[in-house]
Amino acid sequence: MIKKRIQSLLLHLILIFLVVLTITPFVWMLLSSFKTNAEINAIQSSFLPREFTFSNYSSVQSRFNFLRYFFNSLLVTLSVTALVAYTSTLTGYVLEKNRFRGRNAVFTLVLATMMIPWFVTIIPKYSIMLKLGWLNMYSALIVPAALSGFGIFMMKQALASLPNEMLEAGRMDGASEWYILHRIVFPMSRNAIASIVIFQFLWSWEDYLWPFLVINSESKQVLAVGLRLFSGRYSTDYGGLFAAAAISILPVILIYSLFQKQFIDGLAASSVKG
Repeated sequence: MIKKRIQSLLLHLILIFLVVLTITPFVWMLLSSFKTNAEINAIQSSFLPREFTFSNYSSVQSRFNFLRYFFNSLLVTLSVTALVAYTSTLTGYVLEKNRFRGRNAVFTLVLATMMIPWFVTIIPKYSIMLKLGWLNMYSALIVPAALSGFGIFMMKQALASLPNEMLEAGRMDGASEWYILHRIVFPMSRNAIASIVIFQFLWSWEDYLWPFLVINSESKQVLAVGLRLFSGRYSTDYGGLFAAAAISILPVILIYSLFQKQFIDGLAASSVKG
């Protein structure tokens, strides 16, 4: 009994240490956003601000077009996340609950796309966007990301636990496949869909290289690239950069807060199932 308590205590101490190690840079960035540049650049800088200032937040928009970049990122990220959640559920349903010739080959091809390093596809994708005339357009950011091999794989595995009897009952009642998909599959897969939404939103929101390559107009650029431009132009204004970065993580926190219950329930169900 004592041995188990000691092991539990050690485990909790290790977890607390890892949590503190993880969140410390974010806390430091948040606190630094309330410091003056002189205090940030000081040789003996303190962890807590000696004098709180909100000027970094109030002057962000005046120093570069922060709101424009922010809403550009929000538009692209929400569009990509919604498309990936829908196409992943649709494709996962077809591959898991429908029998047709070549189904395993299609799924193997989907898995193969997950094993290809992402940077290998940059030049082919860029060439396709160039031929389609989509450079410097939001379609170049949204359409290539509308399908996700990870999302399809995840939804196919999640739908394996969905009873076939429910689908057959719907078909016997005259329901179409589209009706079954939207009225049965989607509601019963909300935990897995929530996981996809969280992951995909994070990946799309922080994407830097692809928007940097295909978007030439500054007015259409996303926030990840905008923050880099801000850093390049105002290399000494660390307070403004920290303030912009602190604001930029709010949508990620909001999305996780909205879907955390379904996300945790999905993880718990997977662990019990395993």
